[in-house]
Amino acid sequence: MDRYSGVEIVNVGSGREVSIREAAEMAKEVVGFKGELVWDTTKPDGTPRKLVDDSKLAAMGWRPKVSLREGLAESYKWYLENVV
Repeated sequence: MDRYSGVEIVNVGSGREVSIREAAEMAKEVVGFKGELVWDTTKPDGTPRKLVDDSKLAAMGWRPKVSLREGLAESYKWYLENVV
């Protein structure tokens, strides 16, 4: 944020859309969960799209340095080392 002095909110994101299912499967793999994820398809899907507009951030030259999977893995590793 060295290049930003405005007052507007700036979304932080990769610009890549990830579904809830994708994110859940990714988290399952990262933590080594061997169980089954069960989806209640009788319930509404919720908001169909959740991609945030990261154009302000991109215009400032910022790009993510780690993927979502890498970030989850790093966060989980930190959790195991510092909380458990």
